[in-house]
Amino acid sequence: MGPHLVREWIARAAALQPQAPWLLSAEDGRAITYGELHRLTRQMATFLHERGIGRNDRVALLANNCIEHLACYVSVIAHGATICTVHVEMNRHHLDNILPAVNPRLVVFDPGLGLDDLLSAVAAPRLALGTWGDGRDGFHGAVAGCEVTDAHVDATGQDDAMIVFTSGTSARPKGVVLTFRELIANAVPTAAGFGLSSADRIYDFRSFNWCSAQTLSVLPVIERGASLIIAEKFSRSHFFAHIAAHGATIATGNPTTISMLLNGDEVAIAVPSLRFVTSSSAPLPVEDWRRFEERFGVRLTQGYGSSETGWIAAQPGEARRIGTVGKPLAYHRLGIVDGSGEPLKPGEVGAIELGGLAGNDYRYLADDGTIRINGRGRMKTGDLGFLDDDGYLHVTGREKELIIRGGVNISPLEIDSLLMQRPEIVEVATVGIPDAVYGEEVVSYVVARPGARLDADELLRYCGSVLPAFKAPKRILVSDALPKNERGKLDRKALVAQWGRGNS
Repeated sequence: MGPHLVREWIARAAALQPQAPWLLSAEDGRAITYGELHRLTRQMATFLHERGIGRNDRVALLANNCIEHLACYVSVIAHGATICTVHVEMNRHHLDNILPAVNPRLVVFDPGLGLDDLLSAVAAPRLALGTWGDGRDGFHGAVAGCEVTDAHVDATGQDDAMIVFTSGTSARPKGVVLTFRELIANAVPTAAGFGLSSADRIYDFRSFNWCSAQTLSVLPVIERGASLIIAEKFSRSHFFAHIAAHGATIATGNPTTISMLLNGDEVAIAVPSLRFVTSSSAPLPVEDWRRFEERFGVRLTQGYGSSETGWIAAQPGEARRIGTVGKPLAYHRLGIVDGSGEPLKPGEVGAIELGGLAGNDYRYLADDGTIRINGRGRMKTGDLGFLDDDGYLHVTGREKELIIRGGVNISPLEIDSLLMQRPEIVEVATVGIPDAVYGEEVVSYVVARPGARLDADELLRYCGSVLPAFKAPKRILVSDALPKNERGKLDRKALVAQWGRGNS
């Protein structure tokens, strides 16, 4: 499964529908058709070939969402070199470590990001991103002047396709290294899992420097001959307007943006084209799921994946089962195992494990630029969950977030879900805080819906009436907001630290 498959998908789409849009800008309507993409990837092959950029040579891409960004991303992969995407805004303070580790042969950057001082220390050639179709300056200007050839690299499935830097849970972002085999093997099952067809138009505002957006809205879209509508960033006021204006059939999201839509005063305008909205990156509270569908009259579906593996489970909106992340993609050979690695029965909660690519290594870029193997064969994702009798996957939390009270494991998501059923609550986070007797004790932080009043004592009584005594929170604290990490995910570690500062 090498880059030749990507070239074949592009050529097939260009032959079948050369004038169909591959990529559209939600903000200004600029578009790249499949015919233009086919020409562009072959021009870029010439550009890279003339500069001696071959298999496993790295092109660093430092830019935000725009059609020029994705045109560069796809063309480097189609050529057979290695694309390295970095979210500059979130990783700016780490770039002086990231770039030497990447050791790129070429850097393509957005001048508006203010990277001049940092890039001056990089030995590799540097080109401003430029404007596609302009032909005057920058990277895209240089590519536009190249001949259309088939000067690709004969990279194999075992060569490096991309390096993507995660936000992760640690201070230093991790550089995940994926081979062409890993990246491309995920594309067709993901397209099938979400029910994509050539008639679909996906609207995606998520950063295309992250794996989640790349592995849903780029290669699966090209493999199906579908269209991608890209927005610069999430806008609550423009979300439904963009979907309606461009006839999107699928829109992407995450629990934070779903919550923002629910708690704003926007009214969904008519979007008859929209099949469903996706949610990923973190578990979606079931109550928010139901409220979204009731309020906006649009199906919501949830998927599950990781930077190291791509998408793991998916379900189209028409077949979504509320509370699950869909059915696992078959090639991952997903299993639920206990602490000894033994398989568990349907309904039993354990560690989520997978490893469908025989002999596969899971690799990271070390600080010194070498590639380190973090695992081989089957690996645990770090999440807990179970498979139901119908094969749907339920993700119940992170192993690291489990509360262990008196030797008994307690999932914070179970308590969060219970409290989210209260109409006056808009956000919940349950954590384990140190306790001299039980090791950890259960504490929940809650945020009131605008205009609502919360009574912590009454909420404690409510939990105590529904939950077993050992699971029920011993304290409930009302907060104005809950801490989030760089990607908008709930930061439970910050709450534990906050508790420690207030009770030391």
